[in-house]
Amino acid sequence: MAEPSNSNWRNLAAACASITVFGLTFGMTYPLLSLILESRGVSTEMIGINSAMMPIGVLLFSSVIPVATRRFGARRVAVIAAVVTSMLILAYKVFDDLAAWFILRLIQGMSMSTLFVLSETWIVRFAGSEHRGKIVAIYGSILSASFGAGPALVGWLGIEGWLPFVIGAAVILLGVIPLTLIEESETAQPEESRISGFFEFAPKASTLLAAVAAFAIFDAATLSLLPVYGIQTGLTLTTAATALTALVIGNVFLQFPIGWLADKFPHRFVLAGCALVTTAMLLVLPLVMATVWMWPVLVIAGATGYGVYTVALTSLGDRFEGGELVNGAASFAVMWGIGALFGAIAGGWTMAGFGPHGLPVFIGFIYALLAAGLLMRKNAG
Repeated sequence: MAEPSNSNWRNLAAACASITVFGLTFGMTYPLLSLILESRGVSTEMIGINSAMMPIGVLLFSSVIPVATRRFGARRVAVIAAVVTSMLILAYKVFDDLAAWFILRLIQGMSMSTLFVLSETWIVRFAGSEHRGKIVAIYGSILSASFGAGPALVGWLGIEGWLPFVIGAAVILLGVIPLTLIEESETAQPEESRISGFFEFAPKASTLLAAVAAFAIFDAATLSLLPVYGIQTGLTLTTAATALTALVIGNVFLQFPIGWLADKFPHRFVLAGCALVTTAMLLVLPLVMATVWMWPVLVIAGATGYGVYTVALTSLGDRFEGGELVNGAASFAVMWGIGALFGAIAGGWTMAGFGPHGLPVFIGFIYALLAAGLLMRKNAG
């Protein structure tokens, strides 16, 4: 499939529309809950541990997704996951207790992982090979725009009362509408395509999975702790939430060039370049925090930090198809869960042990390790 057909374009548009609303709620939930806990005097370590329940949910459920889609159909499974997620958003306010939030975030990790695995499978499957990098980059830009709108919405609505939770639940339900437009026959698993497990798939794409794990550390640590980092370095609540939006917004405007590079050059070098630029920006961030220069630094760090995942997802689509593509996307989710679990907890620990600036230095170190590993390998497999 060199270029997307008309029906595939419709599926791509529907998948992008769905992921937009899911991304908005996901980007809103992380800072909303973290800022509520911070306002109640909960420690950064505990905020990080609570945030880690979502990636644990991803880990627990990701291996079930290929089996569920094969049995019940991808579209039906996605619709159920969306409805469950909407109910969970409201449940945070109904069961407004830290202990309950551990359970709710665990279940939300299961439902959100289903939505993202299936959306990404549709994107890379229907993109075609010739322009896959650019199409995946457009998908990443759309997703990042919705992510970035989430923290901004929190800054505008505030963290008090029911309103942010009601809006989050309503937005998720809107995402069900484009899901129903996806052609189930196009997305069904081919019968001849056997679905393997994570441990069988991992040796086939070990470097890609390592890149996803590094990105997940970046993703979870910044989503859950960057607003807290901003407050602890002297920013107001609104500016701290907007700092997360700035980090994400770079992905909106700069993913297409990264996708173009992924279509033209070896993925290993594009991945390594993204990792190196991200490392540099994160090490500069403590020097410019709370100044006007923090905004371009956050934008560039966000673009290249998220660009690692864009290139990894493009490479996955180039190398796998059918059931193995679904399993690869599920394996990506498993690695995201592992990395995000570590990132959320270790990010809180580094801030508690080394001060607020321990957060960007910690993430920068992870990306430096990724760059070194990529440059020492002969391919991006």
